[in-house]
This record gives sequence, structure tokens and C-alpha cells, in this order.
Amino acid sequence: MSDSNLTDSQQTAMRDLFRRIAPVADELGELFAEKGHQLALVGGSVRDVFLRRIGNDLDLTTDARPERVLDIVRDWADSVWTIGIDFGTVGVRKGNWLLEITTYRSESYDPKSRKPEVDYGDTLEGDLERRDFAVNAMAVTLPNHEFVDPYGGLTDLSAKVLRTPGPPERSFDDDPLRMLRAARFASQLGFTVDREARRAMSEMADRIEIVSAERIRDELDKLICGAYPREGLSLLVDCGLAAHVLPELPKLRLEIDEHHRHKDVYEHTLIVLEQAIDLEESGPDRVLRWSALLHDVGKPKTRRHEPGGRVSFHHHEVVGAQMAKKRLAELRFPKDVVADVARLVELHLRFHGYGTGEWTDSAVRRYVRDGGHLLDRLHKLTRADCTTRNKRKAQALSRTYDQLEERIARLAEEEELAKIRPELDGNEIQQVLGIAPGPAVGRAYKFLYDMRLDKGLIGKEAAADALRTWAADQEL
Repeated sequence: MSDSNLTDSQQTAMRDLFRRIAPVADELGELFAEKGHQLALVGGSVRDVFLRRIGNDLDLTTDARPERVLDIVRDWADSVWTIGIDFGTVGVRKGNWLLEITTYRSESYDPKSRKPEVDYGDTLEGDLERRDFAVNAMAVTLPNHEFVDPYGGLTDLSAKVLRTPGPPERSFDDDPLRMLRAARFASQLGFTVDREARRAMSEMADRIEIVSAERIRDELDKLICGAYPREGLSLLVDCGLAAHVLPELPKLRLEIDEHHRHKDVYEHTLIVLEQAIDLEESGPDRVLRWSALLHDVGKPKTRRHEPGGRVSFHHHEVVGAQMAKKRLAELRFPKDVVADVARLVELHLRFHGYGTGEWTDSAVRRYVRDGGHLLDRLHKLTRADCTTRNKRKAQALSRTYDQLEERIARLAEEEELAKIRPELDGNEIQQVLGIAPGPAVGRAYKFLYDMRLDKGLIGKEAAADALRTWAADQEL
């Protein structure tokens, strides 16, 4: 492929792409051409070539209507799916390649509807004009590999700028979700949004309320799992979008008292998120990141001015857990994600009761029990939550948490903490006490479990003796 608009490096990247996808793309392009239709590689698939981020998913666009696309690909593809056909998209698998073929189109929202209306177009340039940003409005025609860039996407890509192909007001009115997508791309790619688009986002922020919770959730989740989430979140807050989709975040911008007796909670939160990301071991951890973002959302509601000019946030972790659960549930996150994030928010202050190591082994066991499967994330969130500029204090906190983790590791090795169970099971409890299955067995089990946490392993005989003594007091 050759195009005077491309640098040598860009031409090399494009050649590398087509060397990989030619058996699929060229074959499909020729198939569409034989049937009298156009086909082009488009959008993120073209953008990512120049960013050296080629995957196995390809986006294509065509003048053929969806039913016609089905006719063309049915005998060629390994499999076909039509879940998006109402929006003009046909999914295709060919070998290891996943293709989405979308008819030239434009989307627009009725002010009273949450679902976009799809109007089909007739030209590639018209389709590109209706795309979200110029960097996603580049195409390569198939099978002749002509590079098409009518709106300067390649220039924007080099400058790392997000700009709409046409007036931003029209673009965001056509699909308000594009305002969130701008923030998501800022997070994923480290791009900035141009002045006109930012202005339109600020003026039209309330239009986002017409978009479904599920689509908003998907954008926010991709944003927070991006490489630069601070940039995306800051854009949402500064443009007023966060007030509509994640209102807890801008509310963290608490007024700092004149004596600076508490930190800027908003800035602290972004730092905690970044520090949590630094502790990740194998890619983005959505539960850890959402927990870091929401860990202090209870502070505005619990803020109190105390005598002597002090400011307190008593029980903000409990209030914050409830708020995090409510927000994520409203965004339609999976129940396990909602529960895990809320639990981490609730537990994030527990370590500070450790002091300088005064916890008993029983307290350490309970910390492990309460952390459960989230214990590793709790370690990371607790460490990330230290943002003090006092190096001595930060080092002391880090050493103390090191000691706690060492104690957990020692007890785990000695007692298999993750598998803590009472030393007598339900059948043995019934035998010792001579009782039938029922609520009393459950109460006895809880007694033995608490004793196991407090005293560790004491042996079955001692556990049975303690159980008999307890049962006598309970008059079982």
C-alpha cells in the first residue's frame, strides 16, 4: 500500500497489518466487490494500526444493508451472529478473526428515548462524518487498500487530540454517550479533548441522562481500567458530566478549612487510585480500582466540625460502603462486583486499629476472616490509602503493615488461616451434645468458630469440653 499522506513508518505499519489480515480482509473485500458493494476497514481498527495495537477484532463498514451482508457472508464465514443487526451490524468469525460489519449509518437520539435511532447512509465519507472523533473517522478501502482520511484524523492522532469530524454539538446530540467516550479515550490513550469539544461537553452535560445505565457503565468501566484514569475522571468532573453519572466524585471536592486540617479528598482519591494501580500485578483490577475511587465517598455526608477547629469523618467507611453499593447497583454492575467493592470500602480503615502492632493473634485471624477472598486487594487498598507527604509517617505506616502481613503469613503457615473451621463439625457437635439437627447446632458451630479465632487450635477433646460447658450455660 502507498499513500502520500502517510509517513514511511505509517506505511510500514499499514503493510504489516495487511500482511496479517490479507487472507481475510482482501478475500472479503473481493467478495463484496463481486456483489457490487463497497467494504472498508474503519474506526478503531485503523486508528490502532498507527498506535501499534493490532488485535484480532476488526471493524468494517459497507454500503450493503444488513440483510444483504448476511447473504454475502453466510457461506464464507465460519460463524455469524446477528445480535446487533437492528443497529446495522452483523458479526462474523473467520478463523481467529472476529469481524463486525456495519452498514453506513448515522445514529441519533430522540430527546425522549434512551435508544438510538439508526439511519442508513450511502457513502463512506458520510459514514465517517457521523463517527465520534476524527481519529476514529479514518478508513482503508478493501480490497485495494486506499487510505481515506477526510477529516484529518491522522493529524489529530499524531497530536494526541480528540476532535469531532463535524460540529461537536451535532455529534454529541446524535449520541450523548460520545461525551463519556471522550473521557474514556483520554484514559485509554492519554489524549486531550480539543477546546470546542470540551465546551460542548460542558454545555450539553445533562444530555447524558438520556443514555441507558448499561451503556454508561461500560464507558466508565473502560475509563477506570485505562492507562490514565486520572485524565478521564478529571475531564468528567471539570465538564460537569460526573455530576450526572458519578455524582459522588465531584462531591469529594470539599472546601478545605483555613487551617488545612484535612486534605482535599478529591485529590487524595485520585492519588489513591494511582497508587493502587501501581500495586497491580497482572493488568487492570476493576474491583481494586473502583474500591480506590469510592473508598472515601462517605466523607461529605459524615463531615463534622469538632471543637478546636478539628474536622472529623466518623464512620465514613460504613456510609461509604452503602453509597458505593447503591451507585454501582444503579449502574447495573454485576452483583459480585458491587458486593466486593462495597466490602473493601467498608474494610479500608480496619488496619488503622492495628496501631503499632497491639493486635492479638485473635484480632489478626478476624482481619483475615473479614477480608476473605478480598484480603490481597485489601492489602493493596490499605497501602494505597497512605498519601501523606510526611516521609517518616509514611515509612512507619508501611513498616507496620509489613509486620501485619508477616504475622498473617506466619499464622497462615501455622494454622491454614484461609481454611479456618471449628475443630468439630456438625455431626460431631450433635454427638457431643446429644442433640438432633436444628438451630442449636448452628449456634454451637458459631461458638466453636469464635473460639477457634480467639484461641487457635486446641484439639478436639478440649473443644468438646468447652462445648459442653457452653451448652450447659445455654441450657441446651
